[in-house]
Amino acid sequence: MSFLHTIIYLPIFNSLMWLEKVLPGHDLGLAIIIVTLVIRLILYVPTLSAIRSSRQMQSLQPRLKELQAKYKDDKETLAREQMKLYKESKVNPASSCLPMIIQLVVFYYLYTVFLNGIKIDEQGLLHPDQIKNLYAGLQPYFQTHVINTHLFSFLDLTKSGNYVLALLTAAAQFWQTKMLAAPKEPNVPGAKDESMLAATNRSMTYTLPLIIGFIVYRAPAGLGLYWLVTALFSIVQQYFFLRQHPLVPPTTPSDSTPALNPPNATS
Repeated sequence: MSFLHTIIYLPIFNSLMWLEKVLPGHDLGLAIIIVTLVIRLILYVPTLSAIRSSRQMQSLQPRLKELQAKYKDDKETLAREQMKLYKESKVNPASSCLPMIIQLVVFYYLYTVFLNGIKIDEQGLLHPDQIKNLYAGLQPYFQTHVINTHLFSFLDLTKSGNYVLALLTAAAQFWQTKMLAAPKEPNVPGAKDESMLAATNRSMTYTLPLIIGFIVYRAPAGLGLYWLVTALFSIVQQYFFLRQHPLVPPTTPSDSTPALNPPNATS
């Protein structure tokens, strides 16, 4: 963990503090927005890969349901035929896992930064136990300068319980999740598991934003601001990808496999 602390926590924490130092008004909220955008740009390619993989899996659902109905009593053959379909379609079901893991690791350290890193004493100075996490060039400044922990002088980023921020974040998360939701597929006899999976996915479209809204409400507002900006960035990223790769709505399972239309390898 010390390695990840060095390559993730310290750069994020010091970037925030450096921006707070040099930005007009020493606005920590603006620093969080800038750092968030930089992180999203760094993760742009792996995130795009996850979106593409999700869309490809959606395009295969009618064929997968057809296979499940056909081989419902032969799990071994079903697994073999599914892998064959993935190979023929050049789809890797696990390809979205790595980008997700990367994002979770980054989020964990961001949470640590906002929850434990940005703590000030009664004088408005950074706690001495956090000064040691600053690079040498920043330590003298923050030993004597008060930190502005607000966004545009009205949102205290160290405080929790901001219901407006929680509602905005939940709404943005719902919009982001809804954009990637698969269209409703026709029922196929014998494909009950797939129907249950689709129902679960639809349920998560509504429950996940509520969970995130609750977390943002309980967490320091700085973390909520990061999550809100991340969701808005993802909405824009998904919008342009989905506009270039619309998913053809499935009609019947016997139809040819829906595809991302038109394919664009450069996106």
